[in-house]
Amino acid sequence: MDDRILKELREFGKVETGRLLSTMTTLRIGGPADYVVYPENDIGVDSLITFLENEQIPYKLLGKGSDILCSDDPYHGVIIRLDKHYNDAYFKGGMLTAQAGCSIIALASECMKRGLSGLEFASGIPGTLGGAVFMNAGAYRSDMAAIVKQINVYRDHKVEWIDAEECEFRYRHSIFQRHPDWIILAVRMELTPSDPKKIEALMADRRKRRFDSQPLNYPSCGSVFRNPEGRNAWELIDGVGYRGKSRGGAMVSEKHCNFIVNTGNATAADYLALVEEIQNAVFEKYGISLRTEMEKFNWTF
Repeated sequence: MDDRILKELREFGKVETGRLLSTMTTLRIGGPADYVVYPENDIGVDSLITFLENEQIPYKLLGKGSDILCSDDPYHGVIIRLDKHYNDAYFKGGMLTAQAGCSIIALASECMKRGLSGLEFASGIPGTLGGAVFMNAGAYRSDMAAIVKQINVYRDHKVEWIDAEECEFRYRHSIFQRHPDWIILAVRMELTPSDPKKIEALMADRRKRRFDSQPLNYPSCGSVFRNPEGRNAWELIDGVGYRGKSRGGAMVSEKHCNFIVNTGNATAADYLALVEEIQNAVFEKYGISLRTEMEKFNWTF
């Protein structure tokens, strides 16, 4: 830890040092980060990024830490988190404008109370709004692209609204994955008025389906692999006999084999080795290259 760097970072918001990425990810895997910073507003974000660029310090924006596999190595950089201060939401008619640090589950619940439909699919996704847009998160044949109209973005030291059409949304993809230096600050979504009781019933049904079909009793990063065109990843994994297989503390779920869970002591190396074993086995049997849905972070290869 550099005392000068720490003193400067504290100008931009609360700072934590040496915090484990395993405590900031749903998979509960990851080594220590030198610094974690919680900027309080747009000025703080701009000042922080300017400082980090001038000092040539790497940085990573992290929401609730789902859909990510961090290595166990130390991260010699800054983790930026918006969930502490960027969590306001504003409703006007059918339009919802919310800051990127908002819990997507909390937003879905508030929309239900207000009789606004469109976010039901997200009622069980453990992430922030910014992370959901970054991944174009989806479930039950819907996704963020279906409701997002504009995104408030920090890029090139400017804050501006861009239209959804510019964001290259497709299955589990957005333009932000190609531009990790762009920071999503807020999102404007268009929702549809509906009966709150119908929305609540739909959300309850989907929660039950998620509970019945997914291994929620273990840490995971959600679905590990993207579904190839016309196929389900879980069927391919099951087809090569990997349901229930383990490597160290990482195990392919018996309940849903597109989930690899941390049974309590999994290392990042365990997890990645199991992922690669599955990819090799599926390619050998089916000739299909499974692509991961999760992001790998802080790996040197």
